[in-house]
Amino acid sequence: MIFDFIGTLASVECYDMEASKLKLYGAIFDAGFKVGEKDFLKAYDEAHEKYRIVRYEELVEVTNAVWVSEALNCLGFKIGPEDMRMKAAINVFFADYLESLRLNPCVKELLARTSSVCKAGLISNFTFAPVIYAAVRKLGLGRYLNAVLVSEDVGWRKPNRRIFEEALKRLSVDAEETVYVGDSPLEDVKGATLVGMKTVFVPSQFYSLVNLQESGQKPDLIVKNVCELHRKLKGANKSPTQELLFNH
Repeated sequence: MIFDFIGTLASVECYDMEASKLKLYGAIFDAGFKVGEKDFLKAYDEAHEKYRIVRYEELVEVTNAVWVSEALNCLGFKIGPEDMRMKAAINVFFADYLESLRLNPCVKELLARTSSVCKAGLISNFTFAPVIYAAVRKLGLGRYLNAVLVSEDVGWRKPNRRIFEEALKRLSVDAEETVYVGDSPLEDVKGATLVGMKTVFVPSQFYSLVNLQESGQKPDLIVKNVCELHRKLKGANKSPTQELLFNH
């Protein structure tokens, strides 16, 4: 069984993106890039939008360092995305986001049940992989997972089939024997269906049943939350994947 992460297993509470952007600017300024706040934020937003389009249209992942360095280059500096000052500044940018992540109810119970009888994996679309690895450690999920894939490391974003195929490869399982659980109709349900997995849709703070209906995607099972999925699998005679594959 493979899971999406943010939205499905964890929620974001009280996060302020604009505050993080200001902290990013402060880190950039302190690193020696003496540029005005308004000029930096304008260049940042333009570069971010450019690569957002690339990421969502081509389904390739682009890390934050690419557009932050491009913004600075547009302002007259010479710096590449591999510069260690970029990584340090991006860590500052994501610090509040990491702290905002909270486990959804019943997640550990579900993962404990799943991992006790079958392989469990996680696939996350995220532009800076260290945040996801840190979040998995912080929330105590590592013990339940046989593989954790982040789009920045893999290079491809859900729903691109390549990231799902890589997950199957790392887990040494076939798509037909795998269930994917996620909250995004397109990234999760569509992507996993493309490679032949069964799918479970879980509404979240980001996607509702209305979004699912509007997408036209047809998951094999819809649950109202992770707790309902856990109840369906708790005490099942078969493994969680067999229970969902054969009984729904």
